[in-house]
Amino acid sequence: MHALFTVFGKEFRENLRDRRTLLSALLFGPLFGPLLFGLMVSRMLNQSVVESDEPLKLTISGGEHAPGLVHYLEARGVKLTRADLSENEARAAVRGGTAQVVLIIPKEYGPRFTAATPAPVLLVADSADSQTRKSTDRTRIILGGYASTIAQLRLQIRGVNPLLAVPVAVNEVDVATPAGRAVVVLGFMTYFVLFAVLMGGLYLAIDSTAGERERGSLEALLSLPVARSSLVGGKILATCAYMCISLALSLTAFVCVFRFVPLERLGMSANLSPGTALILFAICLPFVPLGAALMTFVASFTRSYREAQTYLTSVLLIPTLPIAFASIYSLKTQSSLMFIPSLSQHLLMTSVLKDEAVAVPDVWVSAAASLAVALLLMVLTARHWRRETMLG
Repeated sequence: MHALFTVFGKEFRENLRDRRTLLSALLFGPLFGPLLFGLMVSRMLNQSVVESDEPLKLTISGGEHAPGLVHYLEARGVKLTRADLSENEARAAVRGGTAQVVLIIPKEYGPRFTAATPAPVLLVADSADSQTRKSTDRTRIILGGYASTIAQLRLQIRGVNPLLAVPVAVNEVDVATPAGRAVVVLGFMTYFVLFAVLMGGLYLAIDSTAGERERGSLEALLSLPVARSSLVGGKILATCAYMCISLALSLTAFVCVFRFVPLERLGMSANLSPGTALILFAICLPFVPLGAALMTFVASFTRSYREAQTYLTSVLLIPTLPIAFASIYSLKTQSSLMFIPSLSQHLLMTSVLKDEAVAVPDVWVSAAASLAVALLLMVLTARHWRRETMLG
């Protein structure tokens, strides 16, 4: 244990002297990620608020054929721009960006409307444009409301109760809490947190293995009468220390950043207090030795600093890959998923951010699974260090 902590102290102090590496590991990853994420979320929320407050803009062609529809649209605050466009011209206008959504009312609209048969209208829009998709949806909803209103009036004129056309009345009950709705926006926060954890120990894991081999100091270190397991354990422990610092900085940055994100304007609230950050820190803590052991294990097989950096850059994607699957398939917290490291941390952190109850056995299983994989990697790394190839 004395040798292990001696190696730990040596690696910890040496990494402190490298100011450039220290700034990259403890400032770029833990702080830049939360700031970028906060700016993206603020921009997205502000855009949503602006779009909901702005009146709908609609280009209409052939409005003289449907005066009732035009009056209905204007009564609902729709800003109409009248133009005489054919279908091809409307397509060109939407593709060119001169019009967002174009509503074409053909000549046969009036006769068919009078005859109480389906009156055609043509809605020209670009579904691939995310900026105009919301305008298209709003236009479709307003047109649907107009059609429903006309249908009910026609039934009343014929002495039929309009309620007969509504066999089922759907009353939607939303059980989502403000914190739960916020997780839709904050879902990728866990990715930034875990990535910052790995970035905190990346450079130390490379420098203490491939870096020492490149400088020629590894041979002298291995010639000392110290068990290889102590050498490996000390280096991994130093990497864990910097990863814990990175984790603490990242969570602190998220707590500070989301004080200024206007989630309340959309009926959301971020369950991200200092107490919540401490819980997230405890959930992520078992993942720290796993990440440190994984990076040290891979870097032990490389011959130079650049080679190790190339390999570990790809290795960083492995622990964060399950988070992508969780987002794609909308996975929820289940006991069977607690055996998968990084995924279990992601699901537990998401539950905490939603202000949902977290089962204590799930936390223990998640921690045990991560620590078991970390221990296995440590054993494999120590065995590799006992080989003569480490001196080659």
